[in-house]
Amino acid sequence: MSAGSMLLKGGRVVDPSQSLDAVRDVLIVDGVVAALGTDLSAPEGARVVDVSGKVVTPGLIDVHVHLREPGQEHKETIATGARAAAAGGFTAVVAMPNTDPVIDSPALVAYVAAEGAKAGAARVYPTGAISLGLAGERLAPMGEMIEAGAVAITDDGHPVMDSGLMRLALEYARGFGVPIADHPEDLGLSAGGQMNEGVMSSRMGVRGKPNASEDVHIVRDLLVAEFTRGHIHLQHVSTRFGVEAIRQAKARGVHVTAEASPHHLLLTDEAVEGYRTEAKMNPPLRTEADRAAVMEGLRDGTLDVIATDHAPHHYDEKEQAFDDAPNGIVGLETAVGLILTHVVGKGVLDLPTMVERMSTQPARAFGLPGGTLADGAPGDVTVLDLDASWTVDPDAFESRSRNTPFGGWELTGRAVMTVVGGRVVYEG
Repeated sequence: MSAGSMLLKGGRVVDPSQSLDAVRDVLIVDGVVAALGTDLSAPEGARVVDVSGKVVTPGLIDVHVHLREPGQEHKETIATGARAAAAGGFTAVVAMPNTDPVIDSPALVAYVAAEGAKAGAARVYPTGAISLGLAGERLAPMGEMIEAGAVAITDDGHPVMDSGLMRLALEYARGFGVPIADHPEDLGLSAGGQMNEGVMSSRMGVRGKPNASEDVHIVRDLLVAEFTRGHIHLQHVSTRFGVEAIRQAKARGVHVTAEASPHHLLLTDEAVEGYRTEAKMNPPLRTEADRAAVMEGLRDGTLDVIATDHAPHHYDEKEQAFDDAPNGIVGLETAVGLILTHVVGKGVLDLPTMVERMSTQPARAFGLPGGTLADGAPGDVTVLDLDASWTVDPDAFESRSRNTPFGGWELTGRAVMTVVGGRVVYEG
């Protein structure tokens, strides 16, 4: 993406990386942050934007996004996903490898990176698969994929059941300084499950996935990471026990980072009552006790990162019978409003901590540029209007898909400008 220059004047700059929360101007020159200050002057040709009354943050980063390309472009493409990210306030996303074909080679990693650059919206960082074909049997060429641009290695959507393979993956990834991201699920315990196992699944007559299927796998991943001294990143944590296990592992010094997704923070398995496929996901929505534990884990830092697990599906696929419908919801264009309204707005996190969980910490966890407005950092900026009232309208999404349980929700606060490399890629 070609570099740009601009001056954002008079906004409330919230940058946790510098413990900064004050009114400042932000000057971006040739695509990088050149200065923070007051009464700054813009160089000739730079765009000047008055953002007084708005919040200016380092660009938000989503480390768990499904862009579906190659192979499932009817759901999403790299270009439509990058535009959806920009519309949601994200300046960068990390793309999962469970495409068709699977991103398990350096050529496919390079393809995703090139298509992301071509889109000219949010930055797109590819990942590579842990195992060839996501089959969980043989390691994919991790080193070559990392050299081609993969920022993490993951079989997301397909848990690595072989502990020996997970050991090898963590040991190899440690040598390259990248995380192994894992979807924690013991398939022997969850086989055939379509939602959370509990009162609601019994009432609906639907086979469920017990908490234990996630808990067992989280404990396995933590123990193997502790043994190998590798970096494990646990995706979309949804259980009370899982949060506590991660908390204790961090206290022991295990190199673990972990995600909370907006839907697991705000919804319970009651949202699928009536066989609502738009609320069907994996891991499933769980009980109120689990939801509260995930929220507390986010509050106290046990869960480092807010990530959407943006998982687009075509309308016809989600309109199938509940057992046949695929898991997942879109999240890029609703996350900021949901978190501002129902997490920050309810006093669980303050605004700087929200920015830390959605920008600074994601950058640190995955070793990405950004997450800061320090001099020389990428000129990636999100501008928020905390007072903007809006209603979630899936028909207005930039994403190619509309599968969300949040349609019609009234929210307060949203991104009104997204800047990547000093160029405006979204302006609402």
